[in-house]
Amino acid sequence: MDQIEAVFFGRLESDPRALLFFEWRQRVESGYAVAEFDAEVRTLVAADPIDAPACRILLDRLEAAPRDAAWAYDEPEPPEMSGPTTTAISGSHDDGWPAATADAPALAYRAGTSSDELFDRIHGGWLGRCVGCTLGKPLENGFVWTPGHIRSYLERAGAYPLTDYVPALLPPSPKFPLNPTWTVSARGRIDGGPRDDDIDYTVLGLHLLETRGTSFGTADVATAWLERLPFLQTYTAERVAYRNLIDGLSAPRTARHRNPYREWIGALIRADIYGYISPGDPARAAALAARDARLSHTANGVYAAMWAAALIAAAFAADGPRAALTLARQHIPSHSRLAVALSEVFTDHERGVTWDRAVQDIHRRHGHYNWVHAIPNACLITAGLLWGAGDFTRTIAYTVQGGCDTDSNGATAGSVAGILLGAQAIPVHWTDPFHDRLHTAVFGYDGSRISELARRTCALARPGIWDPI
Repeated sequence: MDQIEAVFFGRLESDPRALLFFEWRQRVESGYAVAEFDAEVRTLVAADPIDAPACRILLDRLEAAPRDAAWAYDEPEPPEMSGPTTTAISGSHDDGWPAATADAPALAYRAGTSSDELFDRIHGGWLGRCVGCTLGKPLENGFVWTPGHIRSYLERAGAYPLTDYVPALLPPSPKFPLNPTWTVSARGRIDGGPRDDDIDYTVLGLHLLETRGTSFGTADVATAWLERLPFLQTYTAERVAYRNLIDGLSAPRTARHRNPYREWIGALIRADIYGYISPGDPARAAALAARDARLSHTANGVYAAMWAAALIAAAFAADGPRAALTLARQHIPSHSRLAVALSEVFTDHERGVTWDRAVQDIHRRHGHYNWVHAIPNACLITAGLLWGAGDFTRTIAYTVQGGCDTDSNGATAGSVAGILLGAQAIPVHWTDPFHDRLHTAVFGYDGSRISELARRTCALARPGIWDPI
């Protein structure tokens, strides 16, 4: 089915077989009793000409299928969290959401930290995100760029392991089809931070917080999208949610209605800004990220956003990447697929396996997911941070070389590494090509100075968290 998946990728709006196929996959992955439909799905997906009415009928039947009683995971939806946020989800809830963060109070940001150091670390997060995203852009296509294929290409280019941006071997080779964005993201071709959705959402999140404050609701996120974000610069779950907004739906239906991408990586890549403004308070960051995520995602898609935001916030106070990752896991349901998957990566690290073996294990365990799914990508980010051991270059290199959604993963890992080190400690060969400028599709922000975006973010950071205690 991998070949079918590649054929239908990106065709959800134009081919009813794509919607049927990916919804079937989503139901299988999330524990629904849909095995009886397998043969029918395969037949309709292969049908030529397309039988659109039959696809819609089968889709309705899939959506009515119950959850398998033997499902081994507990994956409740988070409650709606509109209004002021001072703590994350805690206590008990009627909808079954666990008190995952009840015993996870705000951390004390390091004593003696000055406002200048806070700015340096927030600036480091912004720069690290831009660097990691740019590093991964030429290799973004998980159908092609497996870890083995990435290594083969980089060895041919004399660039393995990565210590600088990906070089472009010319003329382009059909065996190594770089992402079309290589012309602005390959080594020697970067002039300002390249435009990418992984960065667009960080910029848009800043705009949202400046205009609505931390009491924003999910409806405010929707308004920001419609006002500032071009439809064709959205992808997978975000594009479906955007379309649903245009059709008059509101959250959480925007995430659930004919959206088979609802557990993919989109909400995770939107989460960093909530960590930036919550230094040392992963619970607060996770709650803010969940409120944003529910516009387009459910279950592990939301958990991944909460985990990423908590990870970013924890990086301001934790003693290294492993400690930050440990804290971040406290903010998602412990019996979810995401939590179990992340625990397995920790176990590999504790056992002393090599990074190569750890990446092989991640792909073996989670190869049934699409390469844009949140679970394998969160695992690869975790591996990059653990085996990178606080070294900026090694962290983003390992993360990108792990494959799957290379630019998104590089962005998140780079964000964490940049916060841990601060902007001034990031090697300048990574940041100089940006000239402190960022290209973005967010209306009104193209050409912004990265340092100014960081300064505005710093102004929103929660007062008191970084004060000496």
